[in-house]
Amino acid sequence: MTHTSIAACLGEDFLAQALHREYRHVPGALDVAGIMTWDDLNQILAAHRLEPPRMRLSRDGETLLVGGYTTPVATRRHTVWHRLHPAELHARLQEGASLALDSVDELHPPLARLCEAIERDLRTRVQANLYASWTSTEGFGVHWDDHDTVIVQLDGAKRWRIYGTTRPFPLYRDIEDPGEAPTEPVADLVLWPGDVLYVPRGVWHAVCADQGTRSLHVTCGLQTHTATDLMAWVSEQLLTHEDWRRDLPLLAAPDVQADAVDGMRKRLAELLDDPTLLARYRAAMDGQAVGRMVPSLPYIDTVPADPHLRVRLTTARAVLDVGEDVVTLSAAGSTFEFAPAAEAVLRPLVDGRTVDLAALAETAGLDVEDVAGLVQELVAGQAATVGSLL
Repeated sequence: MTHTSIAACLGEDFLAQALHREYRHVPGALDVAGIMTWDDLNQILAAHRLEPPRMRLSRDGETLLVGGYTTPVATRRHTVWHRLHPAELHARLQEGASLALDSVDELHPPLARLCEAIERDLRTRVQANLYASWTSTEGFGVHWDDHDTVIVQLDGAKRWRIYGTTRPFPLYRDIEDPGEAPTEPVADLVLWPGDVLYVPRGVWHAVCADQGTRSLHVTCGLQTHTATDLMAWVSEQLLTHEDWRRDLPLLAAPDVQADAVDGMRKRLAELLDDPTLLARYRAAMDGQAVGRMVPSLPYIDTVPADPHLRVRLTTARAVLDVGEDVVTLSAAGSTFEFAPAAEAVLRPLVDGRTVDLAALAETAGLDVEDVAGLVQELVAGQAATVGSLL
């Protein structure tokens, strides 16, 4: 999944015509072999303590009580967790419940790679939630999400009825209610394995497995970036100016208060007049994105010069800036500076590849020891992980 381009799957004009604007359905856009299977799901449910709401069952828009499909277990340390009861789980699912598993990308590497592919294209954090259904009963009713979603059908079939919007670009914490859902769908779609569907936030939709077959799909939610987020970042940049750190003259005369506000307005206008402002914001957000940090055990002190040791970045949004005398990498909240020769080592990693030290050394014309030292800096900064089986 590392080299999959979700933007390309959704069409060459997706970024310009559909992103944040309208839904898009592309049948057979993605080869889903190896992304997620029912056996994978069984293993995750059996091997992890997935407390609600991480794993939950829903039917007709209501979340079922956890006691209906789990058994409470008290530990020696006087904590209680809910052990999944397979027979009761099967019964609830037969009765029309849908199973939802949040942040499954943290539990299953192939889904993490899918999310990273989307992050690399769309430059925002992505979380994958998994949904399984067996009946025509809707798990969540007609609803809208406060973030854009990319849906990939993994097995079986799922019917999606899309109703349009009543409030453009709603937020999780909004000042207005979006009102009642429309009654007539603008699209009635059935997704089959490999189909990809993009749904912008605020679009009302209803989903059910009414095609006479089970359904397994993953929904990749995209973090929003709004003007309020930009202004929060801009306000941090303004802290370099004394007049933006000074206490507000709340008790001063009206003319003094007016002068203070005028000074703030002029300083803010200077920043907003910068035509590169959004590009700078995006680069800053990309460099701060921690990604999916992974330890590099057993290598807790140094990365050995093992030519077969493999390395990859822990974030899909690293920013590589190549200057005449220095190469700068911003990744996972850290900034690294290297000599120009490091570009050949860093480029394949930034592109999302997992590469062994020998291949990186050959590409860059460096010794494996030198590459291992460079990688050690990235591991220490949580921007990379190493292992034999990555």
